Amino acid sequence: MTVMVFVEHADDELSQQALTFAQGIRPGLGDELHAVLVGAPAAPSLAAYGVSVAHLVEGLDAYAPAAWAQAIVELAGRTAPAAVVGPGSDRGNEVLAHVAAKTDQPMAANCVSVTSGDPASVLRVRWGGSLLEEARLRGSPMLLTVAPHAVTAAALAEPAELVTESFTPSVSDLDLRACVSERAGAVTAGVSLADADVVVSGGRGVGSAEGFAVIEELAELLGGAVGCSRAVTSAGWRPHTDQVGQTGTKISPEIYIACGISGATQHMAGCKGAKRLLAINPDGEASIFANADYAVIGDLHEVVPAISAEIRKARST
Repeated sequence: MTVMVFVEHADDELSQQALTFAQGIRPGLGDELHAVLVGAPAAPSLAAYGVSVAHLVEGLDAYAPAAWAQAIVELAGRTAPAAVVGPGSDRGNEVLAHVAAKTDQPMAANCVSVTSGDPASVLRVRWGGSLLEEARLRGSPMLLTVAPHAVTAAALAEPAELVTESFTPSVSDLDLRACVSERAGAVTAGVSLADADVVVSGGRGVGSAEGFAVIEELAELLGGAVGCSRAVTSAGWRPHTDQVGQTGTKISPEIYIACGISGATQHMAGCKGAKRLLAINPDGEASIFANADYAVIGDLHEVVPAISAEIRKARST
């Protein structure tokens, strides 16, 4: 038997995490690891994650979740995988949910581990990362997605022998009724929030849209991106594209500098991939300090400009 992974793109970090996760559970479930890519090239890097067969779905370049799911359903019918794994992305969860609906099987989202058995046992993240749930997952094949940043993407010491196979699924007009017809890119300057190595975010404590000037200044000095909490976007101080959180952008920078952010569960779900967290807040009891690697208890309007001044001073010497 096999384990099949839906891969958005071979270079996508969450897809690589899903491949690493699948490679970890494969010994108890299947002999081979297969990948499914829709409208994306099968990069040789897939072999480094143990993929022996890459199924290239043709004729579905535009994103249509039901049609992409139909391709996975048909491939699963041919290869009889023990499990179908998806990345913990919006598309990964949506496509696997459609696969579950089409096959009338249960699906477990945001998994961090799987123990094979009848039924299998899955440990998954719930409530924005505030708790872990152990659940029983029945059905064949098992359908699950991997919690973002629950595992670290890691290539194998010895790559697999990669074979690519093209495949054109039989999709109906009903499968194509919801699809992407046009893309309008956001107008951004500098590094994007999702790709930044440094993110400086402001919360309600910034006080106003104008108050973000000190946040922007520090982010520029560090070559990073500006983020914010949901309270900020709700107040209209920053656009939704700047929001970090469960309903915003999920980030994984080298360092995340949170200024005037209390640390609500929804926000922490978006920044838990950060390698280091520096929290600046005047409230020493703020919940964000429980997750911080570095803590500064103080007024951000004093602390952040002081950090910027020290950076300038160090660079001028």
